Amino acid sequence: QVQLVESGGGLVQAGGSLRLSCAASGSIFSINAMGWYRQAPGKERELVAAISSGGSTYYADSVKGRFTISRDNAKSTLYLQMNSLKPEDTAMYYCAKGGGSSYLTNYNYWGQGTQVTVSS
Repeated sequence: QVQLVESGGGLVQAGGSLRLSCAASGSIFSINAMGWYRQAPGKERELVAAISSGGSTYYADSVKGRFTISRDNAKSTLYLQMNSLKPEDTAMYYCAKGGGSSYLTNYNYWGQGTQVTVSS
C-alpha cells in the first residue's frame, strides 16, 4: 500500500523560505515520477513541480527560479525547497506519485497535504 506523508509546512513571512518533505513507502520509490501539487481556497489543484525517475524536472511558470524539487531515492523522500515565498504561494501542498517514470505521467497517489501560509 502506497503511503505519502508530507511535512515541513508552516507560517512564513513573504520573502522567506520553507522546505517540504514527502516520505514515501509501499512501492519502489525510484522508478516513478513524483510531483508537488498545491490547492488554494476556491482554486483548482495545480501542479507546481515534478521530477522524473531520471531526475528531469518541471516547474510551473509561477514558481520558476524560486522553487527546487529534488528526490533522494535512497531515503524514498521527495523535497521541495521554496525560496522567496509570496502570499500567493499560500495553499495546501500535496505530494503525488506518478504512474510512470516521466513527469508527464498521471499522478495516482496523494498524500494528506501540508499547509503553507505566507504572510505579507
